[in-house]
Amino acid sequence: MALFKNDAAGEGAKNLPRHIAIILDGNGRWAKKRGLPRTAGHAAGAETFRRIATYCKNLGIDYLTVYAFSTENWKRPREEVEAIMGLLGKYLREAVETMERDHIRLKILGDPSILPESLRGLIAETADISAHYEGFQANVCLNYGGRDEIVRAARRFAEDYKAGRASELTEESFSSYMFSAGIPDPDLIIRPGGEMRLSNFLMWESAYSELIFTDVLWPDFTGEDIDAAIAEYQRRDRRFGGIKK
Repeated sequence: MALFKNDAAGEGAKNLPRHIAIILDGNGRWAKKRGLPRTAGHAAGAETFRRIATYCKNLGIDYLTVYAFSTENWKRPREEVEAIMGLLGKYLREAVETMERDHIRLKILGDPSILPESLRGLIAETADISAHYEGFQANVCLNYGGRDEIVRAARRFAEDYKAGRASELTEESFSSYMFSAGIPDPDLIIRPGGEMRLSNFLMWESAYSELIFTDVLWPDFTGEDIDAAIAEYQRRDRRFGGIKK
C-alpha cells in the first residue's frame, strides 16, 4: 500500500498531485558504479521510466513529465547520444504498439526538427494516437530546454502580434505558446541523483512547483520513492503567495 494512503481519514488519497515531473538523473553514475558503460545506465533508466509511468498511472496521477534529453545534452560523446536516440526510438516503437491498447497518451515536449527522421515519424504517430484518448498522459522532454522554450514562445507571440493574430500579452496567453500548452503546471518536481537544481527544466511552468531532491540514482528509483515524494508533498503547505487560512 502506498505510504501516503495510510492516514486514517484517507485524506492522502484525495491530495494527490495532478502532475508530477521528474529529472532523470544518475544513469551514468549508476553504470560507472557497476563497471558498465554509460549506455547501460541509460538502458536501465529507460526501463525505470516504463515502470514509474505505469505506477503513476495506476495511482491516479493525470500527468507525468520526464526530462529525457536536453538541448545541452548534444555536447555529450557521440556514442552516448546515438545510444540515447536508439533507446528513444525503441521506446516510441513500443509505445505505438501499446498506447491504443492501454489508452495512454504520449506527448513530446521540445524541438524535434534536428532529431533523426525515424524519431520524428514516431513522434508524429504517437501524437495521432494520443488525440483519440483522454486520461493519463506521459510527456517526454526531448531536445528540450526551459529557456529555449520561453524564447521560442516569445518569438511566436511576437509574430502573431505583428500579424494581428494576438493582442494583449498575459501570463495565460503566453502559456499557450509554450511546448506545454494545455498541460497543467507540475505540482511536484522530483530530481533523483543527488543534484539540487532544475538544470533548465520547465523554467516557466515550475514557478509554484514543490521541489524534492533525493540521492537515489534514477535507474534505482522505485514506486516506494514516488510514495515517499508524494507523502512529503502532502505535508507541505501550498499557499501560492497567499497566507494560510
